[in-house]
Amino acid sequence: MAFKDLPADARPREKLIARGAGALGDAELLALLLRTGLPGKNVLVLAAEVLAHFGGIAGLLHAQPDDLKPIKGLGGTAKRAELVAVLELARRAMAQQLRERAVFDSPDAVGQYLQLHLAARSHEIFAVLFLDAQHRLIVLEELFRGTLTQTSVYPREVVVRALHHHAAAVVLAHNHPSGGVEPSRADEALTQTLKTALALVDVRVLDHVIVGAGKTLSMAQRGLI
Repeated sequence: MAFKDLPADARPREKLIARGAGALGDAELLALLLRTGLPGKNVLVLAAEVLAHFGGIAGLLHAQPDDLKPIKGLGGTAKRAELVAVLELARRAMAQQLRERAVFDSPDAVGQYLQLHLAARSHEIFAVLFLDAQHRLIVLEELFRGTLTQTSVYPREVVVRALHHHAAAVVLAHNHPSGGVEPSRADEALTQTLKTALALVDVRVLDHVIVGAGKTLSMAQRGLI
């Protein structure tokens, strides 16, 4: 069943035009992207089932293209491509915001940006936000993957990339695939090691952000930097 087959007051498109996007629920917004349902299942029901499968809109946006393929109703290339495009647009919008103002003028945007990049990964990723002298984003780079320790993250490589980008400061970040965001002793030791190494080339470590499913933790706010 497509939108045209729904009652007029239940059509997300008309509701959005009349009342604004904020008036729509997550399933209604997703239904606008999906456009059509399946035989015997209208598009709103399909959207609600997809959200339930991924644990909500955040889980869906963190899904990789291959995660979408087995879901009945999302197997088509066009629908999967549209959902992935929405995610990429969100990333680019947040990156633009962070390039235009100091990262700590918009801490929520930093957390959301890192969520979109790291939260869904099934293995640990260590990334660095390289910042200019005004603490605006130059670039985010994923530098290491796997279990993060002082021996698996090479300070020399982080220093080399900071010099390459002419960075004045950095925000370190990594994800916890388990979902928790509490820093471990290894996280604290790694942060101090990198802080010392980067100080030798006059690059400040402003924060180390730990990313979990739907949440982030700032080690700077914990007094651990």
